[in-house]
Amino acid sequence: MVERRQELNRRFQRKKKLTKLKTRLAAAKDDKTRELVLGKIHIISPFWKEAATNAATAPKTKAKK
Repeated sequence: MVERRQELNRRFQRKKKLTKLKTRLAAAKDDKTRELVLGKIHIISPFWKEAATNAATAPKTKAKK
């Protein structure tokens, strides 16, 4: 059970760190800062794509009938 708890703690820490980095990426003003933050994100999550977050955070609208 100790190994499972350690695994869960690592996962939760990774999620918190990714959330912070995504916030910093959204607030990045210049390309140098963006590349730095993207590099850190890719160390944590190599398959993460920036376009995926834009689609996920876009407001969803319901079609009126």
